Amino acid sequence: MKMAVVGAGYVGLVTGVCFSGLGNEVACVDRDEDKIARLRRGEVPIHEPGLGDMIAENAGAGRLRFTTDLAEAVREAEVVVLAVGTPSLPNGEADLSYIRDASIEIGEAINGYKIVMTKSTVPVGTNEKIKATIAMHTGHPFDVVSVPEFLREGSAVSDTFHPDRIVIGADNPAAAAVIAKLHSELTPNILLTDVRSAEMIKYASNAFLATKISFINEIANICEKVGADVTQVSLGMGQDRRIGPAFLNAGIGYGGSCFPKDTRALIQIAGNVDYDFKLLKSVVDVNQDQRTNVIHKLQDFVGHLSGRTIAVWGLAFKPNTDDVREAPALDILAELVRLEANVRAYDPIATPNFRKLFDHPRVVWCEDALSAAEGADALCLLTEWPEFAGVDLKLLGQKMKEPVLFDGRNVFGKELFDLTEFRYYSVGRPHLNRFAEASVPL
Repeated sequence: MKMAVVGAGYVGLVTGVCFSGLGNEVACVDRDEDKIARLRRGEVPIHEPGLGDMIAENAGAGRLRFTTDLAEAVREAEVVVLAVGTPSLPNGEADLSYIRDASIEIGEAINGYKIVMTKSTVPVGTNEKIKATIAMHTGHPFDVVSVPEFLREGSAVSDTFHPDRIVIGADNPAAAAVIAKLHSELTPNILLTDVRSAEMIKYASNAFLATKISFINEIANICEKVGADVTQVSLGMGQDRRIGPAFLNAGIGYGGSCFPKDTRALIQIAGNVDYDFKLLKSVVDVNQDQRTNVIHKLQDFVGHLSGRTIAVWGLAFKPNTDDVREAPALDILAELVRLEANVRAYDPIATPNFRKLFDHPRVVWCEDALSAAEGADALCLLTEWPEFAGVDLKLLGQKMKEPVLFDGRNVFGKELFDLTEFRYYSVGRPHLNRFAEASVPL
């Protein structure tokens, strides 16, 4: 099948590359001429394991190309995938300006029957607006279907080829059948719904996962006060089939391009129909509070932060990605700088992206984990990159001015005490935390 993917951002690029890997002829379209030039040279603008090799293979086989010419790509396609961004507006609503602009261009380019498949995350009712906008600019027949994406950054290629389910929202059964066939190689678990339900499934899914994260972080905070271990609590909860183990890792909260944006958007969607989504508002508040806990614990450990040197390991919102959008590190570094701390920061791959959003004279950007810890009064681990778990703990302690570690992702355990004299704080594991008064029993 011939496909045009409009938008070569994270979702669009992964979608286009993977569909070309299934034997389809795919044109990925983006307005950014520099991005398209880089992709044509085989350079991948995002960090996603396996994606670069797939681009090289499918572009080399003639199944995948990159272009800035939307009209040509649409004219040649049978299916047009709409995968442009829908960032948050200041009030939390999704910014649909890119959707509107792309819909106009698609309408102007249509030269025969097309199926427009929306992968962008959009508020309920948006696909109807997409359909109306396209119809204003063409007399040719077309259908619009909603196929929300459920990709996890860092494992998006695997998620594309091995999805839990494919959701297809369509008004025309014939169009739904074409899109179902397009996805049939990926999974037999294809759910056909109306368009509005498909739009809501995406928001509801992300909001529920965000709720699980905030819930386990609240449990972790209680565990610290009552002497329970949140990792054992999570294990016991997760073995209940009704709950499941995913998204029950306590830490410093969620970030990234989806959960923060989609929770805010769903709160706004509810507000637009006069419904006060109290639960989801609390989820957002808890997530923000979990970030500030890092600062409070640092102050408990080292006192005032002015003039102190704080090392930070991890800037990406999660490992195996260079995405720093809504990363907890953004808020934490900003607060450290506000409190006049000196920061030595390191991330294996995300530092360039992070510096585009946050840079400050008080921050030294380091080349490796141990150099970041050099002379530090305390170390904050904010992203659970595998290399941090494998660090030489004795050498780490020797590098630091004071062996103080805030483990925001519960990477370390008892081995920290067996090998070192670190003063240590993890999340929701009070039996492992060792303060200055660590000799006092719990």
